[in-house]
Amino acid sequence: MSVTSTVAAPALPGAAVPARSTWLLRRLYGSYRYSSAFTWWWRRRFTKGGWLVFFSIFATGLMGADTNLSLAYQAFVFLSLLFIAALAGTQFSRVRVEAERTLPRFGSVGLPVNYQVTLHNRTAKPQAGLTVTEDLADPRPSLDQFLATPEPGEERRNFYDRGNGYYRWAWLLSQNIRGKVNEAPCPDLPPKGSADVTLTLIPKRRGVLRFDCVAVGCQDPFGLFRTFVRVPHPQSLLVLPKRYFLPPLDLPGQLKYQHGGVSLAAGVGESEEFVSLRDYRPGDALRHIHWPSWAKTGRPIVKEFQDEFFTRHALILDTFLPVAASEVFEEAVSVAASLACSVQAQESLLDLMFVGPEAYCFTMGRGVGHLEQLLEILASVQTCRDRQFNSLLRLVLRHAGELSGCLCVFVAWDEQRREFVRHLKEMGVPLMVFVITEAGAPRLEPGPMLAEPERFRQLKLGTIEVELAKL
Repeated sequence: MSVTSTVAAPALPGAAVPARSTWLLRRLYGSYRYSSAFTWWWRRRFTKGGWLVFFSIFATGLMGADTNLSLAYQAFVFLSLLFIAALAGTQFSRVRVEAERTLPRFGSVGLPVNYQVTLHNRTAKPQAGLTVTEDLADPRPSLDQFLATPEPGEERRNFYDRGNGYYRWAWLLSQNIRGKVNEAPCPDLPPKGSADVTLTLIPKRRGVLRFDCVAVGCQDPFGLFRTFVRVPHPQSLLVLPKRYFLPPLDLPGQLKYQHGGVSLAAGVGESEEFVSLRDYRPGDALRHIHWPSWAKTGRPIVKEFQDEFFTRHALILDTFLPVAASEVFEEAVSVAASLACSVQAQESLLDLMFVGPEAYCFTMGRGVGHLEQLLEILASVQTCRDRQFNSLLRLVLRHAGELSGCLCVFVAWDEQRREFVRHLKEMGVPLMVFVITEAGAPRLEPGPMLAEPERFRQLKLGTIEVELAKL
């Protein structure tokens, strides 16, 4: 895969979101963190029967407050003792097991990933009634993340909600939950034996999903509580962006001359040009042997060619957003990934261009890079909040002479982006523009794309899949 990175302009002072390290938020952070941990523990440890007993204790406690009027206090005492005995019984339900996890190389957002966990019984006693699930990486945000990352639209909340930061905490927690794993029953484990369990992961966010431990659960003798044995087994899985189905695209542009074509195209080109003579290498075609040179030197010599003309498109991803995370940006990444899959099917070279800490250009095509590599890059791309938008224009202009056309995926349609499109059109670069907007956004005017309205698409959240299928 060809990779080009260029140093971008210096960071703009004050462009990053300022940290709100207020005294109140710092104090509330600890309570939010501990309450989230307790809620997770509470929901996980109780069985359905345990919840029933717990609420029955609460109800009989209210009804039996006056022992002279009701006998409900007897049920309250009985259920409370049962509850305490079950809780104590979990200390004797622990098992000794080891676990091995076999993960695939990739997952994709929204698509179930089935994988296998093998449990090994390390005791001389059979183990029955076990369940298996996963402990993923802790999704609770760090203090720095909590202070520095506002919730999208937080400025529209009232003073109290902005001050206590609860909605910010809840939003960050949901952003950090990258996947969900089901809990599956485990077959009975014979003494010193093993069993395989199939788990299903539902990836929710692109990026690296980290696994910490395999959690093996077993119930107490009364079936009210569960205890979990955490078997450390750190691993990670790369979750690729969600992709949409696209019909074959009528991509803009024609074949363009490429300097050093064969090193880039590796057979995609339409015409070959003689470059030089070189020594024969195993695998060279016999029709390329230069017989006069062989006769003169006494060793096989072949003619070397390079492909000079082929289609090469740029996939331009707009990463310039004032917030660290946004559904608009996530959908823009998904649209870019869908377009990359479509271009790959048409055997055209593709340059993915975006700006992060630097300006990047990744080339994909036969013999250069693969679609999986490009999707890996898109799985990790983040918003850019400390650069100017014109750094993207400088990156594209550096390669504009080699491009057959550009596919632009924007997260806004302001004057800067319209000027970007206008500049490329003046250079004669064919364009296809996609603008991702909120669900209730008004209809956008094509602006510089007015003469080619079929090459300008506004994609609203919630209808993107339907709109892309109409291309």
